[in-house]
Amino acid sequence: MHILGASKGGRVLAFMIIGGVGIVLLLVSLVAGEFFDGIFEGIGGDLFSGAAVSGFLAAFGFVGALTMNSTDSSGLAIAAGLGAGVLVGGLAGWGTSYLSKGGDEATVRSSALVGQSGSVISAVPADGFGQVSVVVAGHITTLNARATEPLTAGTPVTVTAVLSPTSVQVERRS
Repeated sequence: MHILGASKGGRVLAFMIIGGVGIVLLLVSLVAGEFFDGIFEGIGGDLFSGAAVSGFLAAFGFVGALTMNSTDSSGLAIAAGLGAGVLVGGLAGWGTSYLSKGGDEATVRSSALVGQSGSVISAVPADGFGQVSVVVAGHITTLNARATEPLTAGTPVTVTAVLSPTSVQVERRS
């Protein structure tokens, strides 16, 4: 008795349906955006992205159907489909992970802070530290800040010096 209790044509059709489901999921994930990626986030992040799962299903189904059609062996068709699915799904998962990561050119460096504009988020007293928010290379950075005069929350400022990796000297922006 054959696996699935079906004829060769029925087993090929089953593999083709699995491959078709993979293609449909890929098209839906392109339209629906991040919806499918959120489903698999808890079980592997980018490794199980919508593109990775869709690629796995499509490769498994279509390679399984081709193998089933040419060999009439369900076991060989499943093995070939699994191999192709893991390869294509893994490459799709790696590709989406690689493309979704930002480059290191956007890393905030202390030297890049001098001259940047920001605003006070926690009042800066004349004799102590407050906090400022500065946007550098697209990153919102909160830093401890000193000033030569008291500054209230919301005051626009410019960074004039870096005191430490977490603190800066600021002055009121005119």
